[in-house]
Amino acid sequence: MNSNTWLVAGLGNPGPGYSRNRHNIGQMVLDEAAARMGARFKTHKARAQVAEGRISLGGPRVVLAKPMTYMNLSGGPVSALARFYGIDPAQVIAVHDEIDIPFNTVKLKLGGGEGGHNGLRDISKALGTKDYLRLRVGVGRPPGRMDTADYVLKDFGSAEAKELPFLISDAADALEILISEGLTAAQQKFHTAS
Repeated sequence: MNSNTWLVAGLGNPGPGYSRNRHNIGQMVLDEAAARMGARFKTHKARAQVAEGRISLGGPRVVLAKPMTYMNLSGGPVSALARFYGIDPAQVIAVHDEIDIPFNTVKLKLGGGEGGHNGLRDISKALGTKDYLRLRVGVGRPPGRMDTADYVLKDFGSAEAKELPFLISDAADALEILISEGLTAAQQKFHTAS
């Protein structure tokens, strides 16, 4: 296994119709991370768009991946890329929307349940473990009796859209700290901030 390479999967749905949905926040964060690294996404045979680079000079290699399957089929591309690059699940990071934390909040964890998130469930199944890192980007709970699926498949509201660049930037910062300094350092910075 390649212990100096990280695989970061930004979860979402393919196509322009979904690109600004709450469910696609993971891919928005990867776009920011790629821009910071000066990396460009290219199509990979594992049914994903992939960009490679380093967060810092001499830092570990980072493979950013946006699965081009629908959310609930994210596991196939993620596990194929992990095999292709020889990356252990412990160095896989899933960046995803999270309804159980407030909008504008970033949380990180290792393993645990999927909280009804079909993308995470499929990744856990494909990797054969739940022991991979998750960068959870808060999108808040649906209002009233709105169905959760309908809520995450809608674009951010106008008030949220104004704050969205800051949330994406915070999540990209959290990703950089997670890779360069570890989970505890990233949790200390982002869990106490909220």
